[in-house]
Amino acid sequence: MGLDGTRGQQAQRTSSVPPQRTLPFDLAAWATEPRPDTPPGVFRLGHRPHDETRAEQAAVPARHLLLRAALNLVVAWFAFIYGVGLVLSGLQLVGVQYTDSDSATTEVLVVNVVVLVVVIRVFGGMGRWAEVWRRYVTPLLSRTVTVEESQDAAERTPLTTDPWAGIRGAAPQAARRLDGEPVGDVDYARIRHAWETVLADPELLPAFAEQVEVRGAAACAHPSEARDLPGRSGRHDLLTRQVRLGTAQNVVKNPPAHRSAGFALDPQLIGTSLLAVGPAGTGKTARLARPVAEALCLQALAGTACAVVIGAAESDLGPDAWYDVVIAPGDPASPYGLDLYGAAADPDEAAARLADALLPDELAARAETARTALQQVVGPYHAAYGRYPGVRELRALLGGDQDAWAVLRKALQAGGLLAVHEADLLHRESRHGRVDDPGTLLADRLALLDRPVFARSFAGGPDALPPFAMRALEHPLRVRVKLPERSHPEVARMLSRLVVAQFVQAASARTERSLFAGLVVDDASAAVDAQIVRGLQRMRAANAGAVLLLRTLVDLPEPLRAPLFGAVGCRMAFPGIAPWDGRLFSEAWGTHLVTETAVTHTPDTSGGLVRKAARAGRKALSGTTAQTESVTTRDVERHRWSPSDLAHALPSGHAVVSLTTVDGDQVPPLLVDLRD
Repeated sequence: MGLDGTRGQQAQRTSSVPPQRTLPFDLAAWATEPRPDTPPGVFRLGHRPHDETRAEQAAVPARHLLLRAALNLVVAWFAFIYGVGLVLSGLQLVGVQYTDSDSATTEVLVVNVVVLVVVIRVFGGMGRWAEVWRRYVTPLLSRTVTVEESQDAAERTPLTTDPWAGIRGAAPQAARRLDGEPVGDVDYARIRHAWETVLADPELLPAFAEQVEVRGAAACAHPSEARDLPGRSGRHDLLTRQVRLGTAQNVVKNPPAHRSAGFALDPQLIGTSLLAVGPAGTGKTARLARPVAEALCLQALAGTACAVVIGAAESDLGPDAWYDVVIAPGDPASPYGLDLYGAAADPDEAAARLADALLPDELAARAETARTALQQVVGPYHAAYGRYPGVRELRALLGGDQDAWAVLRKALQAGGLLAVHEADLLHRESRHGRVDDPGTLLADRLALLDRPVFARSFAGGPDALPPFAMRALEHPLRVRVKLPERSHPEVARMLSRLVVAQFVQAASARTERSLFAGLVVDDASAAVDAQIVRGLQRMRAANAGAVLLLRTLVDLPEPLRAPLFGAVGCRMAFPGIAPWDGRLFSEAWGTHLVTETAVTHTPDTSGGLVRKAARAGRKALSGTTAQTESVTTRDVERHRWSPSDLAHALPSGHAVVSLTTVDGDQVPPLLVDLRD
């Protein structure tokens, strides 16, 4: 029985669990907080656009700014006084006569205004008076606004702090029920998502209103009845579906719009898939994989996503309480097993995926013959019994066990299907015992899974655990796959490759694509092959994406490295990567024009006898030679981030990341502080 058949039982088991309550917070302030439109990767909640002009001006120290302004003010005062006198004296010298007092007053006033404008324009620019006004005078004036004026302004501004404004007009009783209960951000995002569904189909309004009136903030809950994640630590905004990971640094290499802004990921970015490379201990799991997994789980509770998180059992990817399905092969406490075939409807497709997962990297050249061998066994077995073979049955058939083949032939003959599959059976039996038989290799690999510790995880039978099948991605599920890397490392590699392949295929084949399907792989070195690289590109159009973490690109076969870089839209480099890894990042990020200044010093040989004698005396007294300085400025192409910079110049706790949205918008590499 697959997971689809057990979801109802799971909901019944968990329905008795009291609904979880989120900590009280100001819902109205959070829901109505401005979220301005920003470039991709900027955390929108509470964002303030970066003022590049003001930032450049702020680089001038206050002491220097005020001293220069004061000096220019003093000089401007004397220039104004003497300037007015000089202009008036000049007018009298050219014969201008003042016939009456009114005319004289007007002409003197005009002269004062003209001189004042000239003085302010000249000395105000040199003294940066406008900047002094913005820095010091404007804030002072703003603080002198009276309380009465503030109250008047507030009265003139209409209040729009009702988080249930849309629901209140159509279902007032439901809105009143929500007003009287503590509502968390997950509750609000979930109910708002349900309300958007009602707006698209107004016939659902009575059912929605009844659900809210009866259950309040727990309305439209996730099947697990969970309304929040225990121990959540990330900074999330479920309205924009963003998770804040750090702060883009205020450096020249970062685009001005991102400087000093919060850095965040959302489904629009993860939908193009993200590749992160960095050695162990640089924070890939703690500062990237765990927050993204937490965000996807929260979005699943809000009904907008489904999450599959793969990593070693020891990896800190959140507690088991975050997930609906926990698959831990080899762990007696594991509540679920794994369907090795992903519940695929096509036996040939299921066999091909399993064959790719079973083969080690060094035998990838034999992948095609291995797929054919497995298809020649799985197809007839599925036709005979209406199900896929278990690990032990499949191992026996691939190994050429005569009793197993006799039973299969008898079952096919009883069903009248022997003639259809006779060719596959004969070809497979003819290869048994040969040196180049791929069936023997596959049987040996299956022996790693045919261990007592995995007996309930993969095999069929009454004692087997309910197997999880990737076709369940049609629902807002949260799945955690714990790999036995310490006890069975080769099994962990096979399962990683298999689960990722099943996810890529299932995500692309979904009929319900309104849910974002997110995959997080803590160590993807064993999971990436040519099929996965091609699948990543297809997932963009299927509202799905993956976050893949690698310690080094050397863990991948060389023919896969460049295609993988081309298949993902987001790339992230952590401190300490090897220069050969940095080279791929540097080439992918390309070059840009920079202004380069070269200063050249040469001995001064100009002038006549007197100047040459003076220079000779200076050299005798000081020991230095007089030189001339020439400055050359030119635009040259330079790497945005060189391999050396990525390998040696990245500070701890930082990363460089480039972004691409599913719509094609791109953001050049950003230096991000992941600790902030």
